Amino acid sequence: MRDEPPRVSVIVPAYDEAENMPELFAELSATFAAHELSAEVVLVDDGSADGTAEAARAAAASAGLDAAVVLRHRANRGKTEAMLTASEAARGEYLVLFDADLQHSTEEIPRFVAMLDEGYDLVAGRKVGRYKKRFVSSIYNGLARAIFRVPVRDLNSMKAFHADVLAGLTLRHDWHRYLVVLAHAQGYRLGELDIELHPRRHGEAKFSGRRRIMVGMLDLVSVWFQLVFGRKPLLFFGTSGLVLIAAGGLTGIVALVLRFGFGLGFRPLLTLVVLLVVAGLLLFVLGFLAEMMAQLRDELEEMKRDRRP
Repeated sequence: MRDEPPRVSVIVPAYDEAENMPELFAELSATFAAHELSAEVVLVDDGSADGTAEAARAAAASAGLDAAVVLRHRANRGKTEAMLTASEAARGEYLVLFDADLQHSTEEIPRFVAMLDEGYDLVAGRKVGRYKKRFVSSIYNGLARAIFRVPVRDLNSMKAFHADVLAGLTLRHDWHRYLVVLAHAQGYRLGELDIELHPRRHGEAKFSGRRRIMVGMLDLVSVWFQLVFGRKPLLFFGTSGLVLIAAGGLTGIVALVLRFGFGLGFRPLLTLVVLLVVAGLLLFVLGFLAEMMAQLRDELEEMKRDRRP
């Protein structure tokens, strides 16, 4: 039987990070002791092939963190899914998302906790100094701030938040980087903290490359669409459908004027009229179907809230 719940749960998604486990748990243990922090560690091995879970259990025992929880996904499912799995097992009032590569110091954890104690619901870290992906990160964060109007400058860094913040959000694959955006949309109070980014000690970065940039941008559009039109999809599909129908009607008028006013007939114009009107009607019908799905989703979310203790 586990003892009294801690105030803080440090959740650590890890993928092929066995080399970092001894230092990670040793430094977490030292930080907890130095600051007299009531905390636990919940690590999720996200389908690693290098024995990360076994290394984590051994490192936790060696560091004196016998209550640490080490879970494992059979296959690599992604950082978002690992974070959600860890949060389900976490018992703390506060959750701190901490990367296993130790590119942030464990000494940052008490600083995040202190800001949460000040009344913030979520505190996001802002990486300072020079680092490899700074240019790409600045563009991505700048776009996110312009689109979502979030009061923080770095969406994809170390974070700490009340446990009920995560419980009230729906996160899809790879949407961990939009946790700040979704929390802001729900009206949670956000704070920001400058933190130093250290060089990786062991292994290689798992989340880099051009593909990650493309995926991030597509996810940006997806999150924007959900926040703007997710509750009222007919606003998007219906408006688009009406625009196409109107364009089809206007094209039809032009075709009639050319045919009977000038004696000119263009069969492609007739085909375009049919295409625009049919496409518009289909979008309008799709909007109605999307409205029904949105209503069902709202009812499911309400049922989840009613069942939540």
